[in-house]
Amino acid sequence: MKHRSTYVFLSGVLIALGAGWAGFPYAIYESRPQPVDFSHKVHTGAGGMKCDDCHQLRPDGTFAGIPRLEKCAGCHAAAMGSTAEEKQFIDGYVTPKREVAWSVYARQPGNVYFPHGAHVKQAGLSCERCHGKHGQTETLRPYQEDRISGYSRDIWRGLTMGDCVACHEQHGIGQQGCLDCHK
Repeated sequence: MKHRSTYVFLSGVLIALGAGWAGFPYAIYESRPQPVDFSHKVHTGAGGMKCDDCHQLRPDGTFAGIPRLEKCAGCHAAAMGSTAEEKQFIDGYVTPKREVAWSVYARQPGNVYFPHGAHVKQAGLSCERCHGKHGQTETLRPYQEDRISGYSRDIWRGLTMGDCVACHEQHGIGQQGCLDCHK
């Protein structure tokens, strides 16, 4: 009888741990779609654009962020294609001059400084080195935000301090001081 209650208890503990392990990401992350169904593939494929045609650097080499509406409106003042998504974009954002409230996948914590210019211009790294094949995607995946920290789930997938240190070591860049990246 005593063994049976021990097995029942241990089974309950294992089920609870398994349910918690499987359910934790759903509990901690809020998932929401991007405001516009955007295709990087249309722009980089048939459109022939490169990452820096829209995602530019400031003169000091820092990343200027997600493109402002005026950058999109330069080409999309009128429809260039025949998709419903483009028509909705023009009617909902371009015509009323309303900025798109994009959720930024790679927004770093406030104490982290990442100089894109030093990596892209000076070191010659491709955008894909850190951001993957994002430029070939048909649609934008849902944005997942940590309900506690407010940061994107993506900053913990491939843009961590360990990844930066490993890349620096791989390219023979010696140990830098903490304040080079942490302000």
